Amino acid sequence: MEHASPDQIERGTASFAVPALQLRNISKEFPGVKALDGINFDVQPGEVHALLGENGAGKSTLIKILSGVYQPDSGEIIIGGNKRHFSGYSDALDTGIATIFQEFTLIPYLNAVENIFLGREITRGGFLRIAEMRRIAAALFERLEFPINIHTPVAELSIAHQQFIEIAKALSVNARILVLDEPTATLTPGETQHLFSVMRELKKQGVSMIFISHHLEEIFEITDRITILRDGRQVGQALTSEITTDRLVEIMIGRKLESSFPPKPEKTALDKTHSSPPLLDVRAIQINGSDPVNSLQVRSGEILGFAGMVGSGRTELAMSLIGETHAHRKDILRNGVPIRIKSPTDALRQGLGLLPENRKVAGLILDFSIRDNLSINNFDKMLRAGMFISSEIEDKDCKSAMISTGVRASSAATAVGNLSGGNQQKVVFARWLLRGCQVLILDEPTRGIDVGSKAEIYRLIRDLADQGHGIIFISSELQEVVGLCDRAAVFYKGAIAATLEGDALTNHQIMQYATGSLVNEAA
Repeated sequence: MEHASPDQIERGTASFAVPALQLRNISKEFPGVKALDGINFDVQPGEVHALLGENGAGKSTLIKILSGVYQPDSGEIIIGGNKRHFSGYSDALDTGIATIFQEFTLIPYLNAVENIFLGREITRGGFLRIAEMRRIAAALFERLEFPINIHTPVAELSIAHQQFIEIAKALSVNARILVLDEPTATLTPGETQHLFSVMRELKKQGVSMIFISHHLEEIFEITDRITILRDGRQVGQALTSEITTDRLVEIMIGRKLESSFPPKPEKTALDKTHSSPPLLDVRAIQINGSDPVNSLQVRSGEILGFAGMVGSGRTELAMSLIGETHAHRKDILRNGVPIRIKSPTDALRQGLGLLPENRKVAGLILDFSIRDNLSINNFDKMLRAGMFISSEIEDKDCKSAMISTGVRASSAATAVGNLSGGNQQKVVFARWLLRGCQVLILDEPTRGIDVGSKAEIYRLIRDLADQGHGIIFISSELQEVVGLCDRAAVFYKGAIAATLEGDALTNHQIMQYATGSLVNEAA
């Protein structure tokens, strides 16, 4: 399959009836940006069709056109053979297209029933038919085989429960086309498999699905066909069974990706750092009455992975290290000197920076510029005569930090919310490097980032380690921990079950300890 102009796109060989959805020559332009350029896209009845591309490729714009949020500048939308025009989201919904956005649209203080029927309440004689709505909602969750307390406010439910409420909401209007935007991003492996089981059942019922995910293994597991966008243009299409991962990545990013993970240093190079005290030496830390974690060290030039199942205690330990959550006991040395960290402010003073799991909520102020996000924790470094912020120093420092971390933007005045996921993560890196943090705690740093940007983040992390930083790398993706980290602490039920390195650092070994199948006698 070649990738150049749209007329060279290779299509799958399967033959179908009238497509459930057709987009013909869809284009959309924003001031100075051609977001979509002549997209031709179709989805067959009962098909799971992957829509792939790096951040900024045009996926979000295409979804919003399908959902009626945007109107195309040109082109046609055809549903079941009939041309349609959407003036808003409700128009798309009326034609059977329901979109489950990555950012949920649920009202937190309402329960599942109230969210499902919001704006479409069943009434009779001016009175709400509450019992009927509850019965329908219960039947929807039974169809999804996902038990839920329909009386509980959404804010008190897990992300997985909220995801399935969104799906139930779509099914309640008899949607025949579902658009699933990164639906597995915050799900556990078990929850993801349940979602896939539901998707397979919906396929049998003739429901068509557009599936967006940065996890390529999911694409190969659940989809039938793939359409690839790059820079607003359609650059490839194929049956999932007829394309390889390497070829898929090459088309997505426009070049061959020789290796996702940069080479690790020789063990002898890391051994040399053992002559000096660790950057961070956790002698003991105890959280919520669980067994204490003892002897956890992070050395200069090292990437230490935190692996384990969701809820195993990885993030909880990281939050306790920086003083975000309380620890019943905490004995920590920094460069061999005992320190006390009772709050994130104390952690920053000690040179510990955190890249949080949810960068958009806890790591960045999206409406602020890159400059403002970088400066917010670093104003004391930008003072002139100890009194005033020097715009000259601020501009110089921000420019240097952006260059060192590879932030791509037209200027430091660009709003962070307008950046791709990978560039947003780099802004958080830049802030802590500007702060002078020597120990960086990275919690799921590649979540929601496309494959090309992931490789850039891996390279940046390895470069920082090579420069002498100590890195704690928390990830639910085993291949990341194995491919990038020098050592990995595997968590199980709030404690470290084993610390693996060298030939012992494998997917299989991590899973054995993470699930409690093995017990490390030395741990």
